[in-house]
Amino acid sequence: MGKGSARALALALAVILACSDVAVVTAQETERIEGSAGDVLEDDPVGRLKVYVYDLPSKYNKKLLKKDPRCLNHMFAAEIFMHRFLLSSAVRTFNPEEADWFYTPVYTTCDLTPKGLPLPFKSPRMMRSAIQLIATNWPYWNRSEGADHFFVTPHDFGACFHYQEEKAIGRGILPLLQRATLVQTFGQKNHVCLKDGSITIPPYAPPQKMQTHLIPPDTPRSIFVYFRGLFYDTGNDPEGGYYARGARASVWENFKNNPLFDISTDHPPTYYEDMQRSVFCLCPLGWAPWSPRLVEAVVFGCIPVIIADDIVLPFADAIPWEEIGVFVAEDDVPQLDSILTSIPTDVVLRKQRLLANPSMKQAMLFPQPAQPGDAFHQILNGLARKLPHGSNVFLKPGERALNWTAGPPGDLKPW
Repeated sequence: MGKGSARALALALAVILACSDVAVVTAQETERIEGSAGDVLEDDPVGRLKVYVYDLPSKYNKKLLKKDPRCLNHMFAAEIFMHRFLLSSAVRTFNPEEADWFYTPVYTTCDLTPKGLPLPFKSPRMMRSAIQLIATNWPYWNRSEGADHFFVTPHDFGACFHYQEEKAIGRGILPLLQRATLVQTFGQKNHVCLKDGSITIPPYAPPQKMQTHLIPPDTPRSIFVYFRGLFYDTGNDPEGGYYARGARASVWENFKNNPLFDISTDHPPTYYEDMQRSVFCLCPLGWAPWSPRLVEAVVFGCIPVIIADDIVLPFADAIPWEEIGVFVAEDDVPQLDSILTSIPTDVVLRKQRLLANPSMKQAMLFPQPAQPGDAFHQILNGLARKLPHGSNVFLKPGERALNWTAGPPGDLKPW
């Protein structure tokens, strides 16, 4: 072992020991975010907005779920749980004339392969069909062409409706959604598939399942860096370098034999417990910039190491990601060990105290039933902060802003 490696190991051990000592002595200690962020996370949206939920035929939602209940358990399930939440939410109004926002419940990711992955190919036609329906049967879409409507679009690349970035960029956002507010997991600055005004949300991770794997909070964090997942996707990227823009491959090639890094493609039954024993959890991009690891890291108090250039993180206007996480540029992955071991121990400990704040964890989850401050409420808070609507929302009589025949020819076929 060289002098540099020995020094890095010594620094990492010092951090692990410090984290363990603090955990044992003050397992329940948390730290509140100073200023607006802590307050924003605890905002109550009730009384600040009213939402009208369109009653669509079940073929757009419940029938799809009945056909394939797996849709409830995958990381795209936020669209289903948001619908369920709004049906019984105090912000729901049955009088569309008094609504601030209109919600169209379309389960665009509930078309799964045998392996449980969503197929996006029918999604644009399904969404167009739903919009045509509400535009025909209600007057509210036509008066704004969707500017006071919101849609949950949790595909890899949101309303671009494709799981491969190159093809998603080529498609662009469905033209009929150009004026609507999109609530989506995908977020990357200056990207075709993220329109201005979108609300970026966490992917769905099962709260009850994570709850059953909680270990005592005073458990020492004896693992310095932890990651489980793919490093290469030879099936879809046989030549390498395209998947995760090479960042995951770089992690493996540089640190597979590093004693500070517990990384593997194996997914052990102790995965959740291992995250709770770790100081840092890697959250690299895959095919898309986001994954459930970010949610898991925050819930389990493991400092997320975010490797995804220009990512727009969930509820970025409320959660202070710079204070709770570590950002590493994709090109800097080969220096990951020195970057992490150079973080002062007091900085690491403060990040852990902030992560221990219950409001931080709650904001990342879609629990059943809903709870104050959870992801449902953060979405509503985001919508409330957009009110009142500006003068450009409602169109003048006879005015039109959208092209109903725009988009790839396949999207224009009936659904």
